[in-house]
Amino acid sequence: MKVKFNASQLKAVQHTQGPLLVIAGAGSGKTSVITQKIAHLVEKCQIKPHRIVALTFTNKAAKEMGQRVRKQMSKKDLRGLKISTFHTFGLSFLRREYKVLGLKSGFTLLDQHDVAALLKELLFASRPVDLDWLEQVINTISRWKTALLSPGQAVVQASDERVGRLALAYQAYQRQIKAYNAVDFEDLIAMPTQLMQVDEAVRTRWQHWIHYLLVDEYQDTNLAQYQLMKQLVGLRECFTVVGDDDQSIYAWRGALPENLAQLGQDFSQLEVIKLEQNYRSTGTILTAANALIANNSHIYSKQLWSSLGPGELIRVWECVSEREEAEKIAHDLRNFKVQTGKSYCECAVLYRSNHQAKLLELSLQTLQIPYRLSGGVSFFSRTEIKDIMSYLRVLVNEEDDAALLRIINTPRREIGVSTLEKLGEYAKFRGVSLLQASQEIGFASQLSESALKRLRYFTDWLKHISKHLREVPLGKGLEQLLRDIEYRDWLESQASSPKVAERRWENVQVLVSMIERMGQKQEDKLSGCDDLLQVVVSKLVLQDVLAERADETDDDKVNLMTLHSCKGLEFPRVTIMGLEENILPHRNSLEQMEDVVQDSIKGAVDVALGAGLEEERRLFYVGITRAQRELTLTYALSRKQYGEKVDCTPSRFLQEIPHECLQWSKQNEPRSKSEQKQVANQHLSSIRALLGEER
Repeated sequence: MKVKFNASQLKAVQHTQGPLLVIAGAGSGKTSVITQKIAHLVEKCQIKPHRIVALTFTNKAAKEMGQRVRKQMSKKDLRGLKISTFHTFGLSFLRREYKVLGLKSGFTLLDQHDVAALLKELLFASRPVDLDWLEQVINTISRWKTALLSPGQAVVQASDERVGRLALAYQAYQRQIKAYNAVDFEDLIAMPTQLMQVDEAVRTRWQHWIHYLLVDEYQDTNLAQYQLMKQLVGLRECFTVVGDDDQSIYAWRGALPENLAQLGQDFSQLEVIKLEQNYRSTGTILTAANALIANNSHIYSKQLWSSLGPGELIRVWECVSEREEAEKIAHDLRNFKVQTGKSYCECAVLYRSNHQAKLLELSLQTLQIPYRLSGGVSFFSRTEIKDIMSYLRVLVNEEDDAALLRIINTPRREIGVSTLEKLGEYAKFRGVSLLQASQEIGFASQLSESALKRLRYFTDWLKHISKHLREVPLGKGLEQLLRDIEYRDWLESQASSPKVAERRWENVQVLVSMIERMGQKQEDKLSGCDDLLQVVVSKLVLQDVLAERADETDDDKVNLMTLHSCKGLEFPRVTIMGLEENILPHRNSLEQMEDVVQDSIKGAVDVALGAGLEEERRLFYVGITRAQRELTLTYALSRKQYGEKVDCTPSRFLQEIPHECLQWSKQNEPRSKSEQKQVANQHLSSIRALLGEER
């Protein structure tokens, strides 16, 4: 499929010798450049597809990239091409190099629930759980791993008693997950990076395999991801990274837009190409975006432009209260539908925080306007799905104590607290897993005959079902597992109503079908020594950790989402609500926040805990550049906080947009006769539409 490119895009596609940084502005066609470059590397440069790796940050982005490449090239030409997220790539690396890393086959990937449960056990075994301290430990360990700081380094460099306690918790946690034959989400990047930094043989092997590396959304990389990329490209330095520092909005999870500048320091032959032509938005929208973001400091400056013409002015609405703001947005959406006949799905309403959507939802429901709320509960975070996944994790890794503890009494088996305490103490003394400890003669002597019988009945069944699952198709084996544990009856006994129980059972059936399909797809790819169940479960657990369940329906609904979740999307008509101080910019960005990692660990990477005013401005910039044709900005003069009415101040960002781009509508501002007539016609149209529907 031929794609017409402008001069800058074509130059980016054809540059294949040496390192390349593409500064790609919003709506500049960067995904097309990446996918076309993959085709160019294979067809023109004769690089084998299995020597090319393209990395991005979400399953959705990787899927879209893969679909676009497949439209351009035949399946034969694409055989072996690797397009994935950083973490999926890391999981593949660990599965290949697990022996060098001291892991055993079938290692477990811990999710957030498992990490919290493990740390609770380590830190609060004999005292009440301090949730604030637990959260601080979890976040600090995550940041230290992202900064490639080992437990030993954290202990040595601790600057005070509190940080020393954090470092010791990190050390104990890492020792424990190694004993469990497990890794966590951050390990998927940190372990491959650290291994290649010290093991020349492994590093050489991977550098020999990868002849060209492409990285999308490069501004979102953290320190570990940047170092991973450096190790993979080696002396060949054949790579393309695509990013935009103006769209870096994830500092709170470790992203370093400074990695854009670091490239120039580490790769002296780096070439920089800017994509500044925007194919999405009108001139007025881009003028506003350019003026706003000019207030930030820049690594690489750029100026977006469009050939689509100036378009309409940006509407700015002043509202008396948050309730009026919600009602006004809802009525505007209804009028748009009635007057134009266009689809609701062309519209998006964006906000800084999820709680802002509550009143808007009520207003939309009142007018019977359908909507899609992004950011709902993940499929894999549902209790029933976690239960079945825990069974599967134990069946592929007998050392997964966290999963075993979840299922040992789900459904209830009358394996008491006393039995579990004795089992834990014995396993710790022997240095073995809970499951292995339960089988040893030494432990059996510590239990009564009835307690031992109940425990052995369960562990013997685990062995039986593990063998059965590997002898029959996965779907059939899972149905047997569910029958054996009478899981449907368990759901009915725990649910608040039969309808809730049925919905949860349907979720379980979706999981079974998913595993069955994955098993069928994987069977042809496996060698004789691979364990199909282990491969499928590891892929599912990764999806669990990524917590991505995309809504791919084509229903005609208004899109409601946060500014963070709208990145990468575009809509003909966008409304951004809550343009007030303490909302956008968020109050956290207006406070001086101390960076625990920077202050506590000498030489640690500077990972900001607060979003920062510049990041808030980038967040607003991302929202503005989602709009293709129409953009509306709203704010309220007062809001209720904890039951009290609080006066609000319009966001400073509104003053950073050129006045000639904006069409203001303020309270108590007299309307012209033409404006009054327009409003009356809008209300009349809405009433007619409602009456028509009622008939």
